[in-house]
Amino acid sequence: MQHLVFVYGTLRQGESNHNYLTDGELLGRFDTLPEYALHDLGPYPGLVAGHQSIHGEVYRVDEATLAKLDILEDVPVEYRRETIETPYGMAWIYIYQDASRLDAIIDSGDWCQRI
Repeated sequence: MQHLVFVYGTLRQGESNHNYLTDGELLGRFDTLPEYALHDLGPYPGLVAGHQSIHGEVYRVDEATLAKLDILEDVPVEYRRETIETPYGMAWIYIYQDASRLDAIIDSGDWCQRI
């Protein structure tokens, strides 16, 4: 079975965990509706509900890759998966769950432009 996944942090091209998507197919870049907030947690971002548009990429992945992503994202403990509409179809997005760690917002909504 194939899945679409929207990635916005360390899984994006050029970032530290992009190798998890080696078997995936990049469908394109996508900016979400302004319904989220992106926070800098140090080595990775946390995405929660808010009022920002988030920049990312949409990939088509297989069941095995999605399972690896769930392990990386520590689903259902640290993150949970929800679906969002993209130009490529409905895609999974990882939502951060520990609001107590959120303090440094990334104003641009783009993890790759955080510095």
